[in-house]
Amino acid sequence: MEMTMCFPLLLLICSLSTAQLQSDNEIVPHHAESQGGEPTNVSEHQQTCLQDIHAVLREMSASLAEQRVEMRHLQRENEVQAAELITVKARSYVTENQVEALKRDAEVKQVAFSASLSLGSVTTIGPFNTETNLVFRYVFSNIGNAYNPNTGSFIAPVRGSYHFEFYIGANGHSSHPSAAALFKNRERVCTAWEHQPSGYGTSANGATLLLEVGDVVFLRLIENSRIYDSDNHYSTFSGHLLFTM
Repeated sequence: MEMTMCFPLLLLICSLSTAQLQSDNEIVPHHAESQGGEPTNVSEHQQTCLQDIHAVLREMSASLAEQRVEMRHLQRENEVQAAELITVKARSYVTENQVEALKRDAEVKQVAFSASLSLGSVTTIGPFNTETNLVFRYVFSNIGNAYNPNTGSFIAPVRGSYHFEFYIGANGHSSHPSAAALFKNRERVCTAWEHQPSGYGTSANGATLLLEVGDVVFLRLIENSRIYDSDNHYSTFSGHLLFTM
């Protein structure tokens, strides 16, 4: 760009110099000799013209060099400003993410539920010849909506330490006990068991578990056993988040 701007000026100088030389050449034939009879030296004019062109070129070269230095300086300043802008944007992005993470942490720290097996009427489930998932449909509380009353499953919304406990009502039977087990995904964690031939009894158990996001916790009725509940809500399943990790 700099050289493009300088070419017209250089051409102008060369044109003026050529015109001057032509003018000198036209004058020389009429005055071929000086008063002393000696011929005029035309090469002196050419030499003077070349010296002028060289001087102008040197000035132009010096000016171009200064402009290049200034352009490099401006380029470095632009690069520094661009880097600073990227840094500011990155810090802003990190800050926004931190704020969002704090909001999410504040929300997921409020996780707790408690539910009963019966919706209000007398309910006896079992016996079955295989383990069967228990669904606690009567919800006392479900803070954070991590418990699903349609499936009976609790799904961990955040990595952390959770505590679970469950109670089973046992309406006495001579052949079938009352028993249920707590599961984490496919792993049996603990079992509550009660067997008496008559009358009412109860059993309970619980555990504190480290859960990853998406881990599932639920209860299963043990095969050939029964579980009893009524509007008194003898059989319950509860859990809550202790702290995140």
